[in-house]
Amino acid sequence: MRLEKENVQKELTRFGKYVVQQSRSNLSKKDKNVSSKLYNSIGYESKANPNSFEFSFKMEDYGKFQDKGVKGKDPSKVSKNAKIKGQQAPQSDYKFGSGNFSGTWGSFVGSIQNWAKKKNIRLRDEKGKYKKGDYKTIAQIIAGNIYNRGIKPSLFFTRPFNLAFEKLPDDLIKAYGDDLDNFLNNILNDN
Repeated sequence: MRLEKENVQKELTRFGKYVVQQSRSNLSKKDKNVSSKLYNSIGYESKANPNSFEFSFKMEDYGKFQDKGVKGKDPSKVSKNAKIKGQQAPQSDYKFGSGNFSGTWGSFVGSIQNWAKKKNIRLRDEKGKYKKGDYKTIAQIIAGNIYNRGIKPSLFFTRPFNLAFEKLPDDLIKAYGDDLDNFLNNILNDN
């Protein structure tokens, strides 16, 4: 007879579901759920083995940059017309121009262009009217400003993870104790 970790597995599942649900909710509340790609990619894997547990969260790679933010290369180069100025993530481990922010400039600008289309962000002409379909130019301007000032941390994942993780050790100890009680009761009842 072996110890079944049914209650421990339930606690790990509860922990994973909570973090995923809260992370997704945070993305929506912070208006960072434009394409739903990151939102839909957030998940977890949990497995109770005979002598150990495996647990991991997964999401699109760029989720870590949205969560922790990215330091800008040079905030002094931000357009004078930009609404957001200054270093947005001074404490971040990630920095534009350092090699630890993956992706190419073209794909970054392309992502900004798709975002601008979905948000209908366009340039205006001399008369103040919106220009039709010039999303590439606005994407270049926005991407340059983001590159230089950085991305502000949203902590969409970090906050719910830390909140749930604070309680997890106590919850796991109780669940393991319940599983052990069930195991011992089964042994006693079999004899």
